[in-house]
Amino acid sequence: MPQPMLPQSDEPLTLSIRSAREAALRVLEEHRATGMWVSDLLDRVFRESGLPASERGLATELACGVVRRQGTLDAILKTLVARPADQVEVALWTILRLGVYQIMMLDGVPAHAAVHETVELCKRAGRMRWSGFVNGVLRGATRLSTDQFQGEPSASAVPVDQARHRKLTKPVFFEPSSDLPAYAAGAYSLPIWLTERWAKRYEPAELLRICAWFNSPPPLLARANRLRSNPADLLSAFEAAGIVARPLEGGDTLIVEDAPRVDKWPGYHEGWFVVQDYSASRAAVRLAPQPGQRVWDVCAAPGGKSCHLAEMMQNQGEILATDIRSDRLEIVHENARRLGATIIRTQLVDEEGFRLPTGPFDAILVDVPCSNTGVLAKRPEARWRITPGGMEELSNVQANLLGWSLERLAPGGRLVYSTCSIEPAENEEIVRKVLKFFPKASLAEEEAFVPGRPADGAYQALIVTR
Repeated sequence: MPQPMLPQSDEPLTLSIRSAREAALRVLEEHRATGMWVSDLLDRVFRESGLPASERGLATELACGVVRRQGTLDAILKTLVARPADQVEVALWTILRLGVYQIMMLDGVPAHAAVHETVELCKRAGRMRWSGFVNGVLRGATRLSTDQFQGEPSASAVPVDQARHRKLTKPVFFEPSSDLPAYAAGAYSLPIWLTERWAKRYEPAELLRICAWFNSPPPLLARANRLRSNPADLLSAFEAAGIVARPLEGGDTLIVEDAPRVDKWPGYHEGWFVVQDYSASRAAVRLAPQPGQRVWDVCAAPGGKSCHLAEMMQNQGEILATDIRSDRLEIVHENARRLGATIIRTQLVDEEGFRLPTGPFDAILVDVPCSNTGVLAKRPEARWRITPGGMEELSNVQANLLGWSLERLAPGGRLVYSTCSIEPAENEEIVRKVLKFFPKASLAEEEAFVPGRPADGAYQALIVTR
């Protein structure tokens, strides 16, 4: 039905953080204004507000969920609001996203409660005049939504998790059978240019599985630090503390099913473990540094891989950890101290390659900055920060870093080029392009980690020299 125009206003919302919804709205508005990471904003709001633990989980779910699924939420809202989004005040649109997210995505929030609490949120934010509009739009959302679910994708069902699609009373998305990339972009909230790229590389079922994985809570993985613990003892300590965990086959990693904040786990301050994804942990294993060697971790922060290298070297030898930001190198120091990795020293470098160490190094890890397309489940903002032009700029940085590193690799040395991307343009294409300029270097092996099998998407290539 036609809805009245609302005047535009840049006046900030007035919010005192007393609930999860107020915290989420504050975070979403600050994220929109500053571009800061949602996780950092949540940490700050929690510290400043003293919000009880019972509210923090919902606040995190709402803030991260709205950023992650904003494409899906906007597709739904466009069927409920009788004017373009750019004719609605931006903060009001954020509140509408919050309401629709609760109605469509959260099982534990009754639809009537979602409507009521979101209308009340308008009042608590000092926007009483929005209340009627929000009430009308969200009541429309409750009529669009149903309590029925199906397993297969369709234009009239919104994906809620990897197995369930909530049935809607009318179509909202493109038909997957006629335009799969457009359906995936709307239903799973991804940039259309990205789903078009993936549709050329993956079969339809695999494409949709990957998209669903990126909208699901990623598994929390803890790798035992063998300088101070081992997987069996770590698992026992977790079980004694009531933390549900199980070993991940093929390594020192545990899958943690349900737990409090990481710094509350047994052994955190003692350095018994590091939170690290399986694919990330494979980079050090693939490089296989030996005790006594000289090793360079090129893009080292926050230091998890550097510490893993030290662990594999039995804390014997030298690891040089470099980064372009001194504050990030301080995090490397903090992690090394906690984990007992005493052979790591740090060095600040610049982006142009003028302050790089001279070498040679016996082993080098080149974990380059990338588009993050393999870890979109962990970083809700990442999908909206990537652009085709940005990916092209990154590929130049990646090629330079690999080339500079190969120049400093000793004869008979080993180098691992690593990304958390699933894009060939950042992975195998970079490796093959750069290797053309290094006749004494050759590709020994490479592995592409597919998202969800078993964890993050990534790419690693082992290069050796003669």
